[in-house]
Amino acid sequence: MFYKCFIDNQWIEASDGAKMDVVNPATGETWAEVPACTPDDVARALESSRLAQPGWALLPPVERAGHITAIADGIARERDLFEDLLVREQGKTRAEAAGEVTDTIRYLTYSAEAARRLRGDILPSDNPREQLFIYKVPYGVTLGLCAYNYPLALIGRKIGPALVTGNTMILKPHEATPVTASVFCRIVQEVGLPPGVINMLTGTGQAVGAPLTQSPVVRMITLTGSIRAGQRIAEASARNITALSLELGGSAPFIVLRDADIDRAAEAAVVARFANAGQVCICNETVLVEEAVADAFTERLLYHAARIRPGDPATNAGMGPITTPEALRRVERIVADSVAEGATVALGGGRPEGAAFARGNWFEPTVLVNATPDSTAVREEIFGPVLPIVRVADYEAALAIANARPDGLSAYLWTRDPSVYMDAIQRLETGTIFLNTGITGYVQGYHNGHKLSGLGGEDGSHGIEGYLQKRTVYMAY
Repeated sequence: MFYKCFIDNQWIEASDGAKMDVVNPATGETWAEVPACTPDDVARALESSRLAQPGWALLPPVERAGHITAIADGIARERDLFEDLLVREQGKTRAEAAGEVTDTIRYLTYSAEAARRLRGDILPSDNPREQLFIYKVPYGVTLGLCAYNYPLALIGRKIGPALVTGNTMILKPHEATPVTASVFCRIVQEVGLPPGVINMLTGTGQAVGAPLTQSPVVRMITLTGSIRAGQRIAEASARNITALSLELGGSAPFIVLRDADIDRAAEAAVVARFANAGQVCICNETVLVEEAVADAFTERLLYHAARIRPGDPATNAGMGPITTPEALRRVERIVADSVAEGATVALGGGRPEGAAFARGNWFEPTVLVNATPDSTAVREEIFGPVLPIVRVADYEAALAIANARPDGLSAYLWTRDPSVYMDAIQRLETGTIFLNTGITGYVQGYHNGHKLSGLGGEDGSHGIEGYLQKRTVYMAY
């Protein structure tokens, strides 16, 4: 089936007719095609977004919010369709797909509800008969670059704040997961959003991503992706001084100290590693467990991990496939390198057995023991279903390993000692800390990274604020 792109509320093919295959990660079969857009198509989308933005910004925020709510309602009506797409296109289990659809509706609804809470500042002047205002105004044309691990939720996470604040947005989905974006735009068309407010292009980074990120028409770029992708975009957009919101990768440590609730921590560690086949930016990437409880914790973790059964995601198995062949090859290399460096495979370690797993991007839930801070699986972001366990002497040793990383997106800490976790809040160099709890995220929170894990952020009032720039007015009267 052929899914087109969306420009100016019209469905388009690539200007040269080129197409790209979309592959089911569970089976390796091509099941859809999308346009492989060209720089000419990019120019058309940029012009459409540029022309639409001033009129969109002049609408009252509550009117803009009405359109966003209508999109959320449309997704809710098509819930089954979107769940099917996420299972087939990205490889989520049915339960995970259902959760993503729900999260998308929440992101959009939260943004719509913020329409009456957009505000600036009124400050006293130093002079008589003068007033000082600080307005918050949209950037203009924004660009939303979405990763493959949450192809629908990331659209909602970016579109909602961008539109409610008066921006227009061009969406560029990942090459591996473009169909969900096309079907999302069908909802956009059905609810009557003005032409040009949302445009969507599919294609390669070279043909589509590069001219978008280098365009002076784009005044703000929001990316969810890898550190390397963020660095490339920062370089490409530097000449135009384009505003950036970069939610990049990280390698979250999961610190377990001797006074932790071992069984709860072990279960949380497994969920935080193997959710979405480990393809979550805030996933538990490395366990740092205090030596005194390392044996007991590892035993419980292996018990919980062994209960995860990979299988056809449409049947709601315990874990689906990795989304892309390139990501699978990366996981295989990381495991092989780590074993060569001295780590031991305690669970999994390769492709599951059976005819059902002969094709597609399958990898077993894998646990590596005897890992060290220098193991490849600890140094690199895995972004797959592999969990190394490193034994540490104490809290300070774990903190040193965690803070030595160049990235800092999230971290987990399990301890009952208030003095320790209060210290960690001040000293852990990361954007999010999960204290005695597993992986989670709320629309009213804030999702951001420190160091190489990015700048800016998403969600909550702070996320919406990121789509506005300030305009100061000195008014004499």
